[in-house]
Amino acid sequence: MSRKPAVANMFYPGDKHQLKEQLNTFVRPVPAPKKVLAAISPHAGYMYSGGVAGDVFSQIRIPDDVLILGPNHRGMGATVALTASGAWDMPLGPVSINEALAESIMNVPISEVKIKDDPQAHAMEHSIEVQVPFLQFLRPEVKIVPIALSHLSYDTCQHVGQALVKGIQDYGKEVLMVASTDMTHYESQESAKAKDKLAIDRILDLDPEGLYETVARHGISMCGVIPTTVVLEACKALGASKAEVVRYATSGDVTGDYSQVVGYAGFIVY
Repeated sequence: MSRKPAVANMFYPGDKHQLKEQLNTFVRPVPAPKKVLAAISPHAGYMYSGGVAGDVFSQIRIPDDVLILGPNHRGMGATVALTASGAWDMPLGPVSINEALAESIMNVPISEVKIKDDPQAHAMEHSIEVQVPFLQFLRPEVKIVPIALSHLSYDTCQHVGQALVKGIQDYGKEVLMVASTDMTHYESQESAKAKDKLAIDRILDLDPEGLYETVARHGISMCGVIPTTVVLEACKALGASKAEVVRYATSGDVTGDYSQVVGYAGFIVY
């Protein structure tokens, strides 16, 4: 089964040549891209967050296999919804689902929640889709496993992160994890930057529990806190020692309107 793009011609160009031209403006050659465990990247329209995402993906060596976790904005489908087979039809060409990696992850038993094969959860979701053109641009033969996440308790985030680790280890090849998130939504530039710094500090400390609690305590409208928490849990278990901010920006940097902005932060974890 093939999934058609949900937000092509809205969040990014649906025309192959126009998309390549735009990606060329965001992706910058780096002499020695890093091997990393994970990236954290924003998912707004490319005119707003494409520069941050491009800087993130420019920094890293993209392997053949990428696991992408994003928030389920629409609440459709399973709580932890994976697409286990088929392909995503994208403007740059089809991107295959890595069925072996997907199966390896689904085979890990979790008591709190089941990781389900549920393509319906992805049908209209943009948070994962907007990451794919960057990955495909840099690694044309990339295969993906997309996982859409609804709200989870912190304990469940831990268990899902552990399942990813076990699934990756059983798969036995290099896998990049990508957590898709935007930061504070529709607050002043001053407020957004102050709140986002609280979350950013927890990410830099490789502190998934602290991130989860900080976002809840301070009412930070970081839509991808669940994917980010899960990925940080997995990274810690896989031996991560450092997280770096690649770039932080807001929509106001593009529009010039700083009264109500959305924050975008990009990280690498290794």
